Amino acid sequence: MFDKFEKIILNIIQSTSKRNLVLLATLIAFVLSVLMIAPTKIVLAKMLPGKNNDTLNIYTTLATGSSIEQTKEVTNCVVSYVQKEKEVLDIEVFLGMGSPLDFAGLIKGSHFKNSENVAEVVVNLSEKHHRDEPSYMMIQRIRPIILKNCGDIYKDTSIAFVEPPAGPPVLAAIVAEIYGDDAEGIRKLALRVSDIFKNTDGIVDVDVMQDDIYDTYEVQVNSTKISLSGVDIKQLNEILYLAFEGMQIAVKNSDIYNDQIPIYLSLSNESKKFTSKDINSVKAKIGSLKLMNKSGLMIPLAELVTITPKKSNPLIMSKNLHQMTNVVAETDMISQVYPLLEMRSKILERFKDDYKIQKIDIFNIKLTDKKTNKVYKLIWDGEMKVTIDTFIELGASFIASLVLIFLLMVIYYKSYAISGIILLGSFLSIIGVIVGHFIMNALTVDTFFLTSTSLIGFIALIGISSRNSLLLIDFTKSLMKDEGIPKDKAIAHATSTRAKPIFLTAAAIILASTLLAGDAVFGGLGISLIFGTVASVVVSLLVVPVLMYNADLKKHFDI
Repeated sequence: MFDKFEKIILNIIQSTSKRNLVLLATLIAFVLSVLMIAPTKIVLAKMLPGKNNDTLNIYTTLATGSSIEQTKEVTNCVVSYVQKEKEVLDIEVFLGMGSPLDFAGLIKGSHFKNSENVAEVVVNLSEKHHRDEPSYMMIQRIRPIILKNCGDIYKDTSIAFVEPPAGPPVLAAIVAEIYGDDAEGIRKLALRVSDIFKNTDGIVDVDVMQDDIYDTYEVQVNSTKISLSGVDIKQLNEILYLAFEGMQIAVKNSDIYNDQIPIYLSLSNESKKFTSKDINSVKAKIGSLKLMNKSGLMIPLAELVTITPKKSNPLIMSKNLHQMTNVVAETDMISQVYPLLEMRSKILERFKDDYKIQKIDIFNIKLTDKKTNKVYKLIWDGEMKVTIDTFIELGASFIASLVLIFLLMVIYYKSYAISGIILLGSFLSIIGVIVGHFIMNALTVDTFFLTSTSLIGFIALIGISSRNSLLLIDFTKSLMKDEGIPKDKAIAHATSTRAKPIFLTAAAIILASTLLAGDAVFGGLGISLIFGTVASVVVSLLVVPVLMYNADLKKHFDI
């Protein structure tokens, strides 16, 4: 078999047209593989693929001021659809609070939830090894159904699906940090950015991390009327607190417990409700409460207080001592980079009428309000930033590896041409990496991304490819220098002779890498090693011999 292979290689390198055909085919394959990433986006890049979890959380957030009954109605609607999933083992609902702290909740800050307009649903699924559908695919399937049927029950309702992250802990897939010195300007800019988020394909669970400004009513005590009525201010404060919040009024002894059991008193839930959200409703409710003065007369509280409408005071967020707010969003089974590029283009186009825009770094921008001259900054963060930083660092590592190998080969062979052949043979293994991801993407149901582990596999391939080329070059040098065999026959014989150890090494790598190919996180590493090794073998046994023949080996080998 290897004798026939030797004749094939000899036939190729002795023919100028065939040599040119091999080089042209290699160039075309390389260009097409690069075009699969950009601009065609046939192969998409992402930090890490989705993680198949055994649990997920659903956050429901209604408009500020919504009652616990309204929150319960929306949450029950969400639960009714989740219960239909056969893989769901159990569900737990936390009304008005966050669930007990877990990894995802620690990142999202769910333990800070404490109001009537929020709830959290914890869903436990069957073990991932016993499920055909991954958790992230199930979320992608049921999200639009739940949003359509439950998200529109009340206006401004937000329903978000949260899973434990597959990689580094980040606030969200895409985070837009908006900095400035004017709170109102930050709020205005954040809302405009969130509108762009909501109108971008593939972006879900959009949220602005800032408090809503809503109407409140301040109850002010009229000290003059208090003095004339004979009512104590402490009594008035206590009756208001007792009515709407509840307070301890006594204790009860128990034969079972050592400690006394406190007894709380407050109005019933129905009595606490206001008929509407206006000042007249507040006055009517306060007026229904009466307090006995020192003379035994019952005095309505409305006669003793003044009710004044006010706006709420929103929380002011800061980071590194700079006032800011976050606009966060998740991606629906797509990479974070591509929606970001689209959203950034929309921001540059739509904001130019109101702001002077200046680009900072690669993606960040500086905006100056044309009317007020106030300066704001939009800084991108989240998993998207981690993705870009990781790919830049891995790309730098790849380039550094190539440079170091080239320098080592120059020292060893004392020839730039021979070192360049080894370097080019190593670099061309990228064809197999990209094509392998394209094939897997076509064979799998969800998107098979080019991940950070894929790039790690590509860097590892450099050493494998370099070793293959070294075997051919060293054996060819030995045949030409020690045995005086002509260049073409020496190259063909070296290629056929070293093909067997190259095949055996490649087979061992491919078989070992199949164990990684099915893993959610390290699947990219396995695919890179499998298909990259195949490409490396083809390049080593076909392209490298052609490049060696085109070089002046006698000069480079000092023959």
